[in-house]
Amino acid sequence: MSASNTTIPIVVVTDEHYVILLGVLLKSIEANHKTGEKIHVYVVEDGVKKSSQKKIHATVNPDMFTISWVKMEDAVAGVKLPIDHTSFPLTTYMRLFIPNIVPPGTKKALFLDVDMIVLEDISKLWNEDLGNYVIGAVQDPRLLTVDNEWGGIFNYKELGLEPKTKYFNAGLLVVNIPLWTEQSLTQRIIDCVNNNIKFANYPDQYGLNVVLANQWHELDTRWNYFASGDLKDPYLIHFVSRKPIYTTYTNNPYYKELFDNYQKLTPWKNVKPIGELNRYIKKLDNVWVKIKKLF
Repeated sequence: MSASNTTIPIVVVTDEHYVILLGVLLKSIEANHKTGEKIHVYVVEDGVKKSSQKKIHATVNPDMFTISWVKMEDAVAGVKLPIDHTSFPLTTYMRLFIPNIVPPGTKKALFLDVDMIVLEDISKLWNEDLGNYVIGAVQDPRLLTVDNEWGGIFNYKELGLEPKTKYFNAGLLVVNIPLWTEQSLTQRIIDCVNNNIKFANYPDQYGLNVVLANQWHELDTRWNYFASGDLKDPYLIHFVSRKPIYTTYTNNPYYKELFDNYQKLTPWKNVKPIGELNRYIKKLDNVWVKIKKLF
């Protein structure tokens, strides 16, 4: 099949607070996509305003992009999500529901966190050969292995994992959909999180790394390069921790400049950075949503 007849499915997740990040991410993909594939973006949304959805459509070239909006409750299809103790939003679990989000018969899909910009042609990631593995991912540069005392899998011994088992970051995934479905991974990972809830510090990522330990294809580190680094030519920059939309951004200033350049090409070009108070309010709201679900 020629590139012009191929469609690259990309799954992303956002709420209204982070929708500006989605706009910048899509603009960066568009700017660096040089081959002929079309791109179909499936946006799992949690309360994104219709006006913001219109801005997203206005951000990208319709000849290259198709954008479909999927409500979070439709993606989970009645599955009860774990109520963990973190301030991460429940939308973080949506990466586990990719087979529910893309059309039946889809063989492969990409998942990208919205706090990223892509600086290389996305088709190169799409064409990565996963071999017999169900996912492709990048080793997490902060944690590296499950025995990391800061944020690894704290009960790795009880789970029978070797201490130097590599630990991947779940912000970027290349997913073999048939293998994922065949192995019932969505329910297995959710069960893993529920069964180990007090250890699930990065809840969905914890479950992915436990269930898929030593069963993932390792991608070039440049495909998920953290903004705290200083590499000159990453393929993708992941703005972990403070996002470039916040006044308190403290990572590589050059990467912030790249982000700002793409932002200027979106309908959010005149939006000012968000203060620290609003960032904390967002985190408290994430926790409150979980508390309400408990009762």
